[in-house]
Amino acid sequence: MDKDFWNERWEKEEIAFHMNEVNPMLIKYFPELFLEKRKRIFIPLCGKTLDIEWLLAKNYRIVGVELNELAIKSLFNQLKIEPMILEIDNFIIYKHKNIDIFVGDFFNLSETILGKIDLIYDRAALVALPENMRKKYSAHLLNITSGASQLLLTYEYDLNMMKGPPFCVDSMEIRNYYIDKYSLILLEENENLPSGLKRKSNGIEKVWLLKNDKKV
Repeated sequence: MDKDFWNERWEKEEIAFHMNEVNPMLIKYFPELFLEKRKRIFIPLCGKTLDIEWLLAKNYRIVGVELNELAIKSLFNQLKIEPMILEIDNFIIYKHKNIDIFVGDFFNLSETILGKIDLIYDRAALVALPENMRKKYSAHLLNITSGASQLLLTYEYDLNMMKGPPFCVDSMEIRNYYIDKYSLILLEENENLPSGLKRKSNGIEKVWLLKNDKKV
């Protein structure tokens, strides 16, 4: 993970990847997960996504990890709540009722630090990483969450048109990372790409449910 790259993007507010609305695919498909209230949802590389407020309003508990502290300060300003700030191991933790955000390197997270996770919502993590890091990311994610089921968003596009991020992650790659742990269910293919990606590529977004029948 190129820490300097992402920190510079946040500091310069070059955050075209940040959506100014709740992700419509989350709104559309979350009810189909039948997740009980108060369950813990993990959002890797969470940024300041508005999806967090939406999920909190539905009485879920949110756990996130984000490299850039500025993004998390902005998140809590959006939420209009004052967090408790702690330091544990390699992380600064922003806490409040029903929300815990770890500021630091995702790869330093452990299952012990993270706690029990009931669902993973990967809306911008896997696609944010270059190919040489995605295998490591997916393996670590499975390890620290005991393979909790996932709602996963990915993009596919012509690599001759752009290089990312967000990066192209095709179906075969998803299969390679996750078929041993999950039932892979493709919920939708659509052209609802982020504005920057849409201008550069005629790609598609894919919405996946990676279902661990023993977990959810």
